[in-house]
Amino acid sequence: MTAPATKPVERQLPTDEARELLALTRDLADNEVRPSAAEDEAAAEFPREVFRTLGRSGLLGLPYDEQFGGGGQPYEVYLQVIEELAAARLTVGLGLSVHTLSCHALATFGSDAQREQWLPDMIGGEQLGAYCLSEPQSGSDAAALRTRAVREGDTYVVNGTKAWITHGGVADFYSSMVRTSDDGSRGISVLLVPAGTPGLSAAAPERKMGMKGSPTAQVFFEDVHVPAERLIGEEGQGFGIAMAALDSGRLGIAACAVGVAQAALDYAVGYAKEREQFGRAIADFQGLSFLLADMATAVEAGRALYLAAARRRDAGLSFSKEAAMAKLFCTDAAMKVTTDAVQVLGGYGYTQDHPVERFMREAKVLQIVEGTNQIQRLVIGRTLTR
Repeated sequence: MTAPATKPVERQLPTDEARELLALTRDLADNEVRPSAAEDEAAAEFPREVFRTLGRSGLLGLPYDEQFGGGGQPYEVYLQVIEELAAARLTVGLGLSVHTLSCHALATFGSDAQREQWLPDMIGGEQLGAYCLSEPQSGSDAAALRTRAVREGDTYVVNGTKAWITHGGVADFYSSMVRTSDDGSRGISVLLVPAGTPGLSAAAPERKMGMKGSPTAQVFFEDVHVPAERLIGEEGQGFGIAMAALDSGRLGIAACAVGVAQAALDYAVGYAKEREQFGRAIADFQGLSFLLADMATAVEAGRALYLAAARRRDAGLSFSKEAAMAKLFCTDAAMKVTTDAVQVLGGYGYTQDHPVERFMREAKVLQIVEGTNQIQRLVIGRTLTR
């Protein structure tokens, strides 16, 4: 059984163009994504053609400059597009967020010549990106990465292994953090590596409890020769570039979490209105209606928090703390809301005949990716006491 279409969320959008983008997104979600989401996830089917459709519709480069083929939209709008897609299928919503993250280094820190040469294709729809920071021995401690890039004339020779890479093996380019010196976090640089470069390969996808349609894999660099012109920013600037990207990426994860939570809430409400016990709909029982009320409140609070952080970003204000707060709250809320949705359905919620068990499994990963929620608390605490 597939999830019903989520009820349209009442949104305050800044322009008519933004409203049209959301309407387009909902149409694509309802017609291209949601109908086959459950079956495709069960079959671990990667929705490559869906991403091409998003690109051709102008949705793969929303926050980037129109000069390079982007949408020129504020994060306030872009994140709500992610939420709509994640509500239909998390693999698609999170995939859009990861793609945007993988373009961030070039779009923000690349030279004009680099952006003119590569960015239009990256955000135009035919290419999909991956963001390579984590390694088998360095997850939360990102500055401890070991993948090495040695300069040889006009080329970097890269060796090492990246881990937990979304789109690993299916991406068209890899924004890769590599070590160019032994000077700790100041020895990290960013290389934009095209898929198909000799020596670049991926392992079989990890066997995950959720998001099975989104490949997550180790990526291997074995004497990979990358032209020096593909260095983004300066040598040693990579760690700062990576952290700046993650601040924005965490907002994408927060929006994904709210989307999943909204989908679970909508399904639970619909079920509770139809399911009868003791001669009346279970939604009429106070104990269950209170549970639904708490779920709805968490969803609305999460949405307000990520939008507040997005508006700070759009205004050019610092937003690292707010992004960490949004990622922390929204993903914890999604875990709670999806768990409660399973409870609303009772035994049926534990079966694959209804999508809430999938929502619950998918929500868990959002508490881990792009900085665990323990790391988010560390970021917030350090900001408060700095």
